Amino acid sequence: MNGKIEKYLHSLIPERTGLIKELEDFALENNVPIMEPEGIEVLLQILRLHQPQAILEVGSAIGYSAIRMAETLPEARIVTLERNEARIQQARANFAKADLLERITLIEGDALEAGPLVKEHGPFDIIFVDAAKGQYKRFFELFEPFLKDAGIIITDNVLFKGLVAENIEEMEMTRRKRALIKKIRDFNNWLHNHPHYDTVILPIGDGVAISKHRGDKNEKA
Repeated sequence: MNGKIEKYLHSLIPERTGLIKELEDFALENNVPIMEPEGIEVLLQILRLHQPQAILEVGSAIGYSAIRMAETLPEARIVTLERNEARIQQARANFAKADLLERITLIEGDALEAGPLVKEHGPFDIIFVDAAKGQYKRFFELFEPFLKDAGIIITDNVLFKGLVAENIEEMEMTRRKRALIKKIRDFNNWLHNHPHYDTVILPIGDGVAISKHRGDKNEKA
């Protein structure tokens, strides 16, 4: 039944055209991880409701999500991080094709070392995390200080193809994959018990966590 619902919801999403369709086709053909259609629609709807002026994205890949966000919010500025050299070049080329070079700032290098550069562009209304899943907690802790009061942090892939709900000890998989699943589980538990954020995980796409700050970021637990 869940598969039928997912297929039905997917059928309701308007067909993409132009550059967006090109990027989706490129990602599919070249195994580039971009946000799944249902997930990106949830992200864009949150943006429409929240109307952020400044967005931080951790994990550019080929620039797909940044372009979708920029096109949805014509007044917003976006800072996005990427460390893979090939992806950096592809993202820059795609930002140019979309005529968005003036509104999207791409910071090159390891996100875990980019704190000082990111701080110069903050604070942000929304932080979107879609990078190395094993580092989600570190990303959250590193960039959360640059979020505005009552801001939102959105994290993709927190259900990891449903494996977080499985008994992974009884499944055949590599030790590395099993460790990654445990890290995602630990992150989800940590997130739901965070003293300053209210979090909900939507079983859309590959799982989208929405964490909203409760108020004054200067208050201590």
